[in-house]
Amino acid sequence: MRLTKRGEYALRTLIRLGIAERQNEGVISVSTLAEQEHLPFKFLEAILFELRTAGYVESMRGKYGGTRLAKPMKAIKMGEIVRLIDGKLAPIGCASETEYEKCSCPDETHCGLRMLMIDVRNAIANILDKYTLENVVEVTLRKQLQCATGKKPAKKKAGSPKHADPADGFLAVLLDSKE
Repeated sequence: MRLTKRGEYALRTLIRLGIAERQNEGVISVSTLAEQEHLPFKFLEAILFELRTAGYVESMRGKYGGTRLAKPMKAIKMGEIVRLIDGKLAPIGCASETEYEKCSCPDETHCGLRMLMIDVRNAIANILDKYTLENVVEVTLRKQLQCATGKKPAKKKAGSPKHADPADGFLAVLLDSKE
């Protein structure tokens, strides 16, 4: 599975709308969303159209119009959004539950690669389907608070690279705030 830019932008948009809801900001204009998230305006409009059609967001017209969530954050599973925007979660077609494609393997039933990729798909699905938009918004706000207060996660190693540090992962932030 590879999250496309479209999928990434859709998730970032929903997270921003969730933060706005949590902070009682009301509706957010598409231009404000595009500016805050550094997203191409026209691309964002197309993504919002898709999210609106699927019932995840709603638009308000008028001078003070904009976009807001149409469902409660706890009712929006992250896996639903990824599947809506990017399709299958499986790395290869023959491991997909929702978009199965016959592969070129001569013995698909006994193929070790397929079995491994089914496990990869299941791991991805289990994580994405476990967490809701509410969980992700909560973790985002906790991380922002940690950074604003100068609190460093206990597990982060000195001198570790800024990118892909396990201490910056979703579960690390979630568990750090519960300790």
